[in-house]
Amino acid sequence: MFKEFRDFALRGNVVDMAVGIIIGAAFGTIVKSLVSDVIMPPIGLLLGNVDFSNLFITLSGAAQPTLEAAKKAGATTLNYGAFVNTVTSFIIVAFCVFLLVKQMNKLKKKEEEQPAEPPKQEVLLEEIRDLLKSQSK
Repeated sequence: MFKEFRDFALRGNVVDMAVGIIIGAAFGTIVKSLVSDVIMPPIGLLLGNVDFSNLFITLSGAAQPTLEAAKKAGATTLNYGAFVNTVTSFIIVAFCVFLLVKQMNKLKKKEEEQPAEPPKQEVLLEEIRDLLKSQSK
C-alpha cells in the first residue's frame, strides 16, 4: 500500500497539481491584498470615505459603531462589506484564470495545427517504395 501511494504521489501530474495549488494559494493572497488594500480604498473614498471592510448590519443587540466593537459585544452581524471585498477578489481571480485558460487553448490550437512528422519507419518505407518504383521504370 505504501509503494502504491509513493508511486501515486510521485507521478508528474500530482506534483504539477501540488505546485499549481501552492501558486494558486499565493496568488489568492496577492489578489486579496490587491482588493482590500489597493482597489477598495479609492472606491470607498469616491463613495464618501467608506471602509468596505467595516460595512455591516447588526442583527441582534444594540447598534455598534464598528464591526470590531460589534464582535466584542457578541452581536450577530451581517458583514456585507467583507462580502463585497470577497466578490471583487473572486472576479479578479476568475478573470485571471479565464485569461490563462484562453492563452493555453491558443497554444494548444497552434500545436494541433502543425502537422506531425511521420515516424522514421514510414519515411524509410516511402523511400524504399520510391526507389522500387524508379527501378521498375
